[in-house]
Amino acid sequence: MISSLVALVVLIRSTAAAPAVEPANVPAPKPRLVVVITVDQLRPDYLDRYRAQLRGGLATLLKQGAVFTEAYHDHAITETAPGHATILSGRWPAHTGIIRNLAGVGDSTAPLVGVRGLGASPARFRGTAFFDWLKAAEPAARALSVSGKDRGAILPIGRAKEQVYWYVAGVFTTSRYYADTLPMWVRVFNGQRVPFRAAGTQWSLLLPERDYPEPDSVPYEHEGRDFVFPHRLPDDSGLASHVFLATPTMDSLTLAFALEGTRALPLGVRGTTDLLAVSLSTTDYIGHAYGPDSREIHDQVLRLDRYLGRFFEQLFVRYGSGNVLIVLTSDHGVTPFPERSRALGWKGAVRVMPDSIIQSVNAALDQRAGGGDWLAFESGMLLIPDRARLVAQGVNVDSVVGDVATRLRAVAGVRRVDRAADLAAADSTDPVVRRWRHQVAPDAGVELVVTLTPYSTWEVANVPLAMHGQPTDLDAHVPLIFWGPGVRRGVYGTRVRTVDIAPTLARLLGLTPAEPLDGHPLTEVLP
Repeated sequence: MISSLVALVVLIRSTAAAPAVEPANVPAPKPRLVVVITVDQLRPDYLDRYRAQLRGGLATLLKQGAVFTEAYHDHAITETAPGHATILSGRWPAHTGIIRNLAGVGDSTAPLVGVRGLGASPARFRGTAFFDWLKAAEPAARALSVSGKDRGAILPIGRAKEQVYWYVAGVFTTSRYYADTLPMWVRVFNGQRVPFRAAGTQWSLLLPERDYPEPDSVPYEHEGRDFVFPHRLPDDSGLASHVFLATPTMDSLTLAFALEGTRALPLGVRGTTDLLAVSLSTTDYIGHAYGPDSREIHDQVLRLDRYLGRFFEQLFVRYGSGNVLIVLTSDHGVTPFPERSRALGWKGAVRVMPDSIIQSVNAALDQRAGGGDWLAFESGMLLIPDRARLVAQGVNVDSVVGDVATRLRAVAGVRRVDRAADLAAADSTDPVVRRWRHQVAPDAGVELVVTLTPYSTWEVANVPLAMHGQPTDLDAHVPLIFWGPGVRRGVYGTRVRTVDIAPTLARLLGLTPAEPLDGHPLTEVLP
C-alpha cells in the first residue's frame, strides 16, 4: 500500500527502556506477556519459498525460535473457526464444540457495539482454554484478543469475558457478550479512520517486479478481474473500508491496534503474565482471491514479515525481549485453484457443489413433513438439526440419509462418504478417519461426512476461490514457531499437532490445565 499509509498505521510511540542482559545460567523468568499470533491461511511452505527475502519478524522467528516444520491440525474441517478454537484450548473440535465455520460464533443475543452486523459470542465453545488456566494461577491476569474476523478474535480465549475486538465496516468493535460500550482508547483509535482514508490508494509491489517469479496475469484469479498489480481501492470511502480487509495494510492496522491495547489496558506491567492474542486475517482473503501461488500472496507475506518486525520491535522496547514469549502458527492451509492443479497434472481436481442434491431432498421432505430446511450441508458435513421431528412425521431418516450418500458418491470430485456414526468402528490407522473422529462429536447432529479427491475443493456460492477445509495435509499443514524465554531454539522435524500448543505453553508457565487435553507438551522446546 501507499508508504504514508503504512507509516500512519505502524508508527507507534514506545514507552519502556531496553532490557538488561540476563546473567548466564539463570533460569528464565516467567514472561510478562505471552503473544500468540495466528496468521490466517499461512502455509508453511511460504516461509521456505520466500526465505531469502524475509527481513523482519518472520525472519527473526525462523532464525531464533523453535521451528516445527511438520506441524498439522489434526481435525477434518480445516477452517477458521475450528482452527482458532483448537490452538489455545489443546482440544479437537469434537471436544470444543466448534465444528462449523459459519455457525462458530454467530449469536443474535450478543449484538455488536456501535455498528451494524452479525452478533457474536463464544456461546458454542465448550470447556476451557489457556487463558482460563493462566487466570486461575494469576487472578490479576488480563487478556486482549484482536482480529480482522469475529471468530479469529473470540475463539482463542474461549469463553473468557476479556478485551476482545474485531473489524467491522472500517472500525474495531466487540459484542455485548463482552461490553456495552467501547472504551475510550478504542474510540480514539477508530477515530483515525485509517480504512476510510485509504480510499483511492493502491497496493503496489514492495520489491522490484523482477524479484517476483510468479506470473501476474492469471485470469482465474480474483474472479477474472483486477488480477494485475497495482490494485486500487475504491474512491468511495465506505466501499474502501470493506475492501481494506483484503489488502496487506489491514494486518498493519490490526497490529497497531494490538499495540495500542497493550498500553491502554495496560498489559504486562502489573507483575503478572498477561495474554495478547492476535489473529491476522489478510493472508486468508488474499489467498482465497488470488491463490497460494500468486504474486499477490508473495507480496503479502513479505509485507507481513516487515509489519511483524516493527511490531516485535515495539514489544521488545516496551517489555524487554527476555520478557516476551511468542508463538506463531496458522488456523489452516489452502489448496490451489483446481485450474492450476489440473495444469500440474491433477486431472481430477474440480470444484464440488452438492447444493442441488440437498435442495431436491429438502423439497421432497417438504411434501411429507411440511416446509423447512430439514437437511443442511456445510464443509463436507450433512446435518439434520431436527431429526426427531422428521421421525415423528413418519420419515425413515436412515433411508433418506442413505439415498443422499449414494447421490453424493456419484458426484465428480467426491472421494468417499462416511456415516458419522460409523467412524468409531472404522480403521483407526486411516488419517482421514482419524481427522473426522477428531472433528465430529456423537451429539453434533452430523449424519454424513464427505471427503473430496486430492486437489478438489468445495465451491462456495458459485464464486471461483482457492479453498481449504479438507482432511488433507495440504490444508492441515501449518507453521509452528515458539520464541522467547525458556524455549530451546532449533529446527524440529517431528510431526506435531496444533493441540500441542496450549499444553506446551502451560508447561512453560507452570500452569495446570483445567481438564484433560488432546495435546501434549512439546518437550523438545522445554528447558
